[in-house]
Amino acid sequence: MEQQYVQVMTIAGSDSDGSAGMQADLHTFFTRKVYGVSVLTACVAGNSYGIGASVPLPTDFIDKEFELLADDYQVKAAKTGMLADATLINTVVKNIQRYDFGPLVVDPVIMTKHGNQLLEEEALTTLKTALLPLAEVVTPNFYEAEKLTGLKLRAEEDYEKAAKILQELGPKNVLIKGHHTSDSNQQTVRDYVRLASGKTFWLEAPFYATDRINGTGDSLSACIAAELAKGETVEAAIRIAKQYVNQAIKEELFIGHKYGPINHWAASTID
Repeated sequence: MEQQYVQVMTIAGSDSDGSAGMQADLHTFFTRKVYGVSVLTACVAGNSYGIGASVPLPTDFIDKEFELLADDYQVKAAKTGMLADATLINTVVKNIQRYDFGPLVVDPVIMTKHGNQLLEEEALTTLKTALLPLAEVVTPNFYEAEKLTGLKLRAEEDYEKAAKILQELGPKNVLIKGHHTSDSNQQTVRDYVRLASGKTFWLEAPFYATDRINGTGDSLSACIAAELAKGETVEAAIRIAKQYVNQAIKEELFIGHKYGPINHWAASTID
């Protein structure tokens, strides 16, 4: 009965309040009925009000995590989250190339959904040239897509151009997450998808005016990885993930005081 459950890997930092990062990934894996293993890259001290401190882990320790997991587990897909600097990105790239962990989903955590940059320029270049070429799927948000491509996304054709540019950087499939504006009249969020086959489509869902959205991007990419590990096509995995996250935002979870987590329990019944 060994290895009877599908195993998926998250490569990310630990978020102490449980709303984002590795914890959000593991919540998602659990509700998608896959077994999650983890390569811890950093530790973040924070709560619903914000982050108070963060500490990166030594690269030799990260190497050992990869080595021991590869020696024992049969990981069928992996995903990355926030990688703090160029050294860490190169460490992850080296190990992804060394071991077979199945298709890789890259959540390029560069900028927040409000447009604040999280990654230094040197690390951004390393992400583009070293990590993105390894991705089966890349899932930038609106601002990250602009940063990676140098385009301003104003019209549908801008998203189409950006997705093509991103594919040229190496990822086989691209999901550009839609813009969350400050407009109180916003009704929907639309994501643009370009597959390796050249097929393109838009995913549309209601916009929910809530501050309970911590871990949205982490959970989306984690769900895609989970579904790929279970054998779903990339298109099916993306569609399931979109529905999953939409349901988790719709049914608010009131934990913490300010920017709370999404509701993974509410999304657990998504087929």
